[in-house]
Amino acid sequence: MPVKTSLKENIAIALQSIGGNRLRTSLTSLIIAIGIMALVGILTAIEGIKQFTNDAFSSLGANSFTIQNRGGRLNFGNGGHRKVYPSINYDQAMRFKELYQLPALIAINLNVSGTATAKYGDLKTNPNVSVTGSNENYLATNGYKLSYGRNFSASELEHGAGVIIIGEELRAKFFKKEDPINKSIFVGSTRFSVIGVLASKGSSSGIGGGDRSCIIPLLKSKQIAATSNPSFAITIMVNNANALDASIGEATSLFRNIRDLQIGADDNFEITRSDEIQKQLASNLAGVTIAGFAIGAITLIGAAIGLMNIMLVSVTERTREIGVRKAIGATPAVIRKQFLIEAIVICLIGGIAGMILGMGIGNLIAVQISGTFIIPWLWLSCAIALCTLIGLLSGYYPAKKASRLDPVEALRYE
Repeated sequence: MPVKTSLKENIAIALQSIGGNRLRTSLTSLIIAIGIMALVGILTAIEGIKQFTNDAFSSLGANSFTIQNRGGRLNFGNGGHRKVYPSINYDQAMRFKELYQLPALIAINLNVSGTATAKYGDLKTNPNVSVTGSNENYLATNGYKLSYGRNFSASELEHGAGVIIIGEELRAKFFKKEDPINKSIFVGSTRFSVIGVLASKGSSSGIGGGDRSCIIPLLKSKQIAATSNPSFAITIMVNNANALDASIGEATSLFRNIRDLQIGADDNFEITRSDEIQKQLASNLAGVTIAGFAIGAITLIGAAIGLMNIMLVSVTERTREIGVRKAIGATPAVIRKQFLIEAIVICLIGGIAGMILGMGIGNLIAVQISGTFIIPWLWLSCAIALCTLIGLLSGYYPAKKASRLDPVEALRYE
């Protein structure tokens, strides 16, 4: 019971002292608030980015991989010339789809253009429309859903029909109040009939342009491709993520046979797992998180030094008060606790202000990216613990100095 009473008295005295030096306390708290704001703001924004990327990749699934043409490399043994690997042609891609035995969805894709122009009547887009050729499995393997219409039929894929599935941005531009199904649009100089509309994923998400994407039958994309020898990509989505490694091994073996590679020869194609991109992004975000900690830490170190200085000044100014308290029975432990609590309260005032500002700034970024308001409870808890720790460290020496004052000398001060 006496301990609780002492604690209450110390908190009351600390608040009274803070109230008597509002300007000095406000400036110190402001420095702490800036440090916490930087820390919480950056970490809140990162949480928003993480949530967005996790949602985006969960729609694709962590159980898919893509076979594509191997990128060029510098061959220093050949005069530094870039080695060119053969493209994955249409017949090789189709043969892989036919021969792959493990249960999986296989989409064969061809990136026709990322700068196409679409036209409907007098309306025309900027040259930023993405056109991809694929088959009936494109939607599933790339995390898309249809908001209108249907997928490609077997007949349309077999004959390379002039049909198209458009993105939500194109529907909104061309068909504000119209039903887009069976309407004709031009993409480049080719006429297509709209059979479906992709559900919106946002302009910053999706593969190949997000809501500006257009999907056409694979054979049709081969016919209108700008190059005579385009390279196709094969995306395989397995049913079980646990079978991913085995599926990649099977796909590698099969595709080496299709490409007539001899035993011991290097692969002339690349296999990229869907979760590799996510891991790489997570690694980059970890670097940003460390940078956020560094920025916040530097500011908080400055705040801690400033707080210690102010507490030392406070001890000097209140020497007589300390003498009076000791004279009426206050122990060194009580005096020490009083000044420690005062330092912690100043830190918490700045910390709470910094958390509110940091959440506001961080969520401005997070909402723009993910559309979701984030409350990083873990980082808020860490911020409170950090403020308490800074208060203890900054206030320990001044509190110790105050507790060691001789009451007689303190009473004689001034």
